[in-house]
Amino acid sequence: MNKLVVVVVVLFALCGRLHAAQDAEAVYAKSCGACHNGQLPMAPKRGDKAAWEPRLAKGMDSLVRSVTGGLKAMPPGGLCMDCSAEDYQAVIRVMSE
Repeated sequence: MNKLVVVVVVLFALCGRLHAAQDAEAVYAKSCGACHNGQLPMAPKRGDKAAWEPRLAKGMDSLVRSVTGGLKAMPPGGLCMDCSAEDYQAVIRVMSE
């Protein structure tokens, strides 16, 4: 019985992570890509490791605060008004890889 409970909990955790990755792509497409695909020169482009490196060095919490509060030309929430901190973290990971 205990093994079954552990297996179920692990499966739910894995499903949640896979779901978050799919949501991150959708959030990027609807909210972040408009600026981070290169249209806005000061926004770091998706996949530009050199541009993301100094930002990532500040830590994920700092990046999430920047998105939440807005930074320079990026409005508060980064055009995703219904995103959670976890959503922002997932999208930042997608963009910085």
